[in-house]
Amino acid sequence: MSRATPATRFLDASGVAYELAAYDYDPNADRIGLQAAEALGAPPDEVLKTLMVLADGKPACVILASDREVSMKRLAAALGAKSAEMMKPVEAERVTGYRVGGVSPFGQKKRCPTVLDQAALAKAQVFVNGGQRGLQVRLAPADLARALGAKVAAISV
Repeated sequence: MSRATPATRFLDASGVAYELAAYDYDPNADRIGLQAAEALGAPPDEVLKTLMVLADGKPACVILASDREVSMKRLAAALGAKSAEMMKPVEAERVTGYRVGGVSPFGQKKRCPTVLDQAALAKAQVFVNGGQRGLQVRLAPADLARALGAKVAAISV
């Protein structure tokens, strides 16, 4: 597995401190984030998932704990949009340049607005996808928000 991905190059260029963590990715897992948490031996609320959505038809990135669901109503409000919906996987891959299961909020092909769930800031460190299946980066959630210029809002249920 390559440790150099667009995500890690983005973090390096941004001067963000992080650690890499590899795990055995299970392509058959029902919930990829929960499988990653289990494989890493980390609490599910410390392993964040990256979702791609459309807010009023425009791409946006959402980051929240792997054991939570996003409130599309709260997300739309956070983005100043009327509505939000999940992006189709094939479109998410095209917009981000990553394969589903390996989508990172860092180093995406097309930069788009990003919202980080407020609950993540309560953690000292979190895991986020490192740009390929089976690779996570561990970093401070405040650094994650700062590097991405992410809006922080209560978007989970």
